[in-house]
Amino acid sequence: MERLWSPWRSQYVASGGGGSAQGRCLFCEIPSDPAKDEENLVVHRAALNYVLLNLFPYVSGHLLIVPYDHIPTLDSASKPITDELMDLTKRSQTILREVYQPDGFNVGMNLGAAAGAGVADHIHMHVLPRWNGDTNFMTTVSETRVLPEDLKATYQKLRGRFES
Repeated sequence: MERLWSPWRSQYVASGGGGSAQGRCLFCEIPSDPAKDEENLVVHRAALNYVLLNLFPYVSGHLLIVPYDHIPTLDSASKPITDELMDLTKRSQTILREVYQPDGFNVGMNLGAAAGAGVADHIHMHVLPRWNGDTNFMTTVSETRVLPEDLKATYQKLRGRFES
């Protein structure tokens, strides 16, 4: 039997899947200290939302756009927040296209635990670059992802791109 070790997954499992723990919301805590943006993988701060790398990405370049406000449902978000969220989604697609030259994108939200949201009580948008032939059998066969790039390298490629 072959084994492919992914010890980084233990942090995700131990954290309860990346969501809220002990009444605290991960997505509310992350932007609280701008000095920790690199540590927290925040690549851009806008007025009402911020953009960060997914700590447990499906592919290299997997971005999340998150409102600063703790908002549990999309329909409860204000129009200014959702307008900026969509503008950042579009900007993320442009930047990922420039940096990674993908063949396509997955863009979307999982709203609520039943829909697969890892952080079910704080809305966030996923933007993932995709390539022809990247269906990655490892995810299907052994629930393992193979990522060609370290998160620090991805961070360095994307940090600062939103300002240009």
